[in-house]
Amino acid sequence: MTAKREEKRNLETIPVGSLGIIPLRGCRELCEKIDSYLVKWRTERESEHKDSLAFAGYQRDSYLLNAKVSRFGTGEAKGMIQETVRGTDLYLIVDVTNYSQTYTVSGHLNHMSPDDHYQDLKRIIAAVGGKARRITVIMPFLYEGRQHKRTSRESLDCAIALQELVKMGVDNIITFDAHDARVQNAIPLHGFETVQPAYQFIKGLCRNVKDLEIDADHMMAISPDEGGMSRAIYIANVLGLDMGMFYKRRDYTRIENGRNPIVAHEFLGADVAGKDMIIIDDMISSGESVLEVAAALKQRKARRIFVCSTFGLFTNGLDAFDKAYSDGLIDRVLTTNLIYQSPELLEREWYINCDMSKYIAYLIDTLNHDTSISDLLNPSERIQTLLAKYRNGEM
Repeated sequence: MTAKREEKRNLETIPVGSLGIIPLRGCRELCEKIDSYLVKWRTERESEHKDSLAFAGYQRDSYLLNAKVSRFGTGEAKGMIQETVRGTDLYLIVDVTNYSQTYTVSGHLNHMSPDDHYQDLKRIIAAVGGKARRITVIMPFLYEGRQHKRTSRESLDCAIALQELVKMGVDNIITFDAHDARVQNAIPLHGFETVQPAYQFIKGLCRNVKDLEIDADHMMAISPDEGGMSRAIYIANVLGLDMGMFYKRRDYTRIENGRNPIVAHEFLGADVAGKDMIIIDDMISSGESVLEVAAALKQRKARRIFVCSTFGLFTNGLDAFDKAYSDGLIDRVLTTNLIYQSPELLEREWYINCDMSKYIAYLIDTLNHDTSISDLLNPSERIQTLLAKYRNGEM
């Protein structure tokens, strides 16, 4: 979608309020990219309402607001907002997985955990003190999203967190590729959107791999487990591919590292021999599962393997992926910049970074004008335009 088309649509409505973005700690770089798009679009946008009261503060040098969380020697903290937010349409952006951020506790260095980031988010919301016109939390990696259902006597952390946020005055929560979107049932009367980065994956692949044959005879979409079927089905449908799926056979008599160990990955689907594979998943945690799936596909004579995952956590480091790449097991790994990426990851030959800043800027700009984002949530039209360009050699 071009900026021109986006701007034309948005001009028809008055903004909800003056736009303000607060980057939580560890999100500054992403937010600065988002801000640069918004500044550019709103400077170029021609509007006869620019000088009216309803559009006050519409064009600014930056929409980023100054806020910080300061710490005491014990590790306790307080949130502070250092400029007015009264009447502001406020967007708080937080990356709960950014372990690179540190603070000291009684002289000891402590890396920030998801709990720390979530607590800081609540501190900033508390500092707003109900003065904002509307609060939207953009939390790409949904806090405790993997603890979304109860299978025994255990906590329901994600549902509790969502309820806590709306009780504090949050109106909308935007997340990306939620592990299970049904967790929104915890807050049925509030806004909850889970956004898929399918378009950015396909664009990243087309820009970096020049000899793709995107059709059912040469390519397949693969879900590494039954939980991610909908992602693979969507990619297969918009690209016109067949789909395959693995399911995990687990040993339910044992528990290792808090889960039942996987005994084998069983495959369901058509013949993969000689075809390129797109393995699509929500996250790479340790990477163990996805590499086992890649190995199983190679055993079935698959050609090239491209791994697309919204969140590249790489909790066990990059060595296993380096080895898989050198052994010819995987060809490329695509993840987004929605969460922290280590400098080592960005340098890897096998890695493709999918930038989401422009997409988030579109979402914020559209929501600030109180306009529907449904076309942004379903990018099939843009994907078809992209594929036509790729096939014509225009990329």
